[in-house]
Amino acid sequence: MWEQKLIETPRGTFEYFVKGNGKPLAITHFSMAFNEKGNWFANPFTEHYQVFLINVRGAGNSDAIEADEQMDLEEIILDLEAIREALNFPKWAFAGHSIGGMIALKYAVLKQTSLLKCICGCSAASKAYASHPNSIYCTENRNFNRIIEIMESLNNPNTPQVIRKELDFEWAMMSFTSEEKLKNALTIPNSGRTVGRALEYFRKVAVKSFDLRKELPTIHIDTYVFGGKYDAQCPIEYSYEIADLIPTSELTIFEQSNHNPFVEEEKAFRDFVKETTKTLKHV
Repeated sequence: MWEQKLIETPRGTFEYFVKGNGKPLAITHFSMAFNEKGNWFANPFTEHYQVFLINVRGAGNSDAIEADEQMDLEEIILDLEAIREALNFPKWAFAGHSIGGMIALKYAVLKQTSLLKCICGCSAASKAYASHPNSIYCTENRNFNRIIEIMESLNNPNTPQVIRKELDFEWAMMSFTSEEKLKNALTIPNSGRTVGRALEYFRKVAVKSFDLRKELPTIHIDTYVFGGKYDAQCPIEYSYEIADLIPTSELTIFEQSNHNPFVEEEKAFRDFVKETTKTLKHV
């Protein structure tokens, strides 16, 4: 189990969970609330890093959201910086998956002097991913109407817990290559309850102006990019794009994965995590 802690910063109080030994590495997500079970994505990193799994404002026991603007990516980065400084780390690594990967890229663009390295996976550098027909968030995708219904239901506080569980499974099934892999993943400790207000803000406000493609070439720290070949949320083309735009990056493709290679190809992902502890050799 992960150890739960609260930390006071000039920007408020934040909850985080810590596990592992090694260099410090932070992980968070825009619209997930974590607990002591850890997280599918975060768990493998604890073998090589001291991992800080952070609840952003409005998630778990972190301070509440007082204004929508506090959910802007820039504000989340400032919160993360306040946490880093309160922990007395001159630098730390940051890893993000999906929307968390977008936070990772934004962090590297704005504050790369605070980062040892950046790890970004199954993500995108702009809102363009949601217009790709292979993405479930594209209006042309056969799952689009259903995924909108699911998100609306999860954002409704009156949706019973038993229904939420069913909806979570249905949404997850769209992001796995097989039901067998999903059911196996569900035997692994995990947390990451959807924070409805944050998810709603991301898809209706934040993502509308998200585009880091012009800024990515300014990143000059080691950046490890990964993607699942059959990713149904952020199609694999966008992992290639990120790696192409960051001159100090390395790309790993998981050939038998959808959106969750850390549990769909568990051993291969652990090997990938081990590789991130090394220094990239840049041409």
